[in-house]
Amino acid sequence: MIFRPLPLGIAWRYALSRRGNRFISFIAAFSVLGIGLGVATLITVLAVMNGFEREVRERLLGSQAHVTVFRQGELLDWRALAERLTADPAVTGAAPVLLGEGLITTGSERITGVQLQGLLPAVEGRASRLPDLMATGALDDLVPGQRGIVLGTALATALAVGRGDTVNLVTAEGLGGLDNLPRFRPYTVVGLMTVGLHDYDRGTALLHLTDAAELFQGSARAGLRLRLADPFAAPAVVRELAREALPPGYWATDWTRTHGNYFAALQHQRRMLFFILVLIVAVAAFNLVATLVMVVHDKRSDIAILRTLGLTPLAVVGVFVSQGVLIGLLGLLLGVLGGVVLTWNLDLLVALIETLLDAPLLAAEVYLLSALPTQLRAGDVASVGAVAFALALVATLYPAWRAARTPPAAALRND
Repeated sequence: MIFRPLPLGIAWRYALSRRGNRFISFIAAFSVLGIGLGVATLITVLAVMNGFEREVRERLLGSQAHVTVFRQGELLDWRALAERLTADPAVTGAAPVLLGEGLITTGSERITGVQLQGLLPAVEGRASRLPDLMATGALDDLVPGQRGIVLGTALATALAVGRGDTVNLVTAEGLGGLDNLPRFRPYTVVGLMTVGLHDYDRGTALLHLTDAAELFQGSARAGLRLRLADPFAAPAVVRELAREALPPGYWATDWTRTHGNYFAALQHQRRMLFFILVLIVAVAAFNLVATLVMVVHDKRSDIAILRTLGLTPLAVVGVFVSQGVLIGLLGLLLGVLGGVVLTWNLDLLVALIETLLDAPLLAAEVYLLSALPTQLRAGDVASVGAVAFALALVATLYPAWRAARTPPAAALRND
């Protein structure tokens, strides 16, 4: 076999030897550092992508319903429907909602479009975590008839308003004719919420269900939001509800249809980044080709002497494959250690860079999150290590084959 004690021993002596061509040692060290840097970068990038996916999933699924049952117009007897749907073991809670769009303004200078959600504060906690995401005030401060409104923190900042201030809602929905003229109605800000997703915090406002019904007058989408024991089973639950539990005139959708593009984009970016960064590791690994070719040339006389003493061509291959694998493993170990340490301290590094540049590295408007999350997975580390080791092993094959073909007589005659 290639990896027998004798070839391994010779490779180990070559690796530890301080004599010989210093340029070869420099190239070998460069190969080690290149593999280590590539592996560390790949581990860190995958950890960041995992962190983004986790944060988006937790924040999005915490603030949004896993499944929403809709009916155009008024939701008839939502309590009976909720009792019927929660009889399914997959459904853990339900709460009514009215969804519509409008404009919110504090004057002629500040105006923005928002999604308006009418909720029942007393039961909203059954379907989402919105009651726990209030930064100022409480969801219970939405009292029917008092025209209170809860804004996302980013939206409140854009409008330069806070709790107790008054904003105007502008809607064009109506029953037809003159009712379709825009309606301006003042609302008092009773609280601010922070979901952690910029799009949501910048474009969402909450009303009491009664106030929302009075505002939209039957033109909004009425729905029943459902929370599931397993959010990723939402498509299957929707199919089951459509087949067995929904009354006529109702339809259901789930979060994978309304927000699944976030996760699809993250998965696509993860695959592309993995492929690109593997190419970086490959470039570093194939520096081993140049290193081992130079080693083979430098050790021609040693190879010839070993061949005359009875070392087989396969054993010669084992010597140089083993030496290349040792170099690759050293780079791999340095890369794994560096990647793990960098991932664990990435927040400190980002803070240092932001301080030096005096500018944020992450724009919440672009990246959805304002902080850099990470999640290190053992499976990712193992996958990166396996890919780097395989590339290093492949890079050793050609130089080792050339070494095995070295004619002993010709090598000794030239020396």
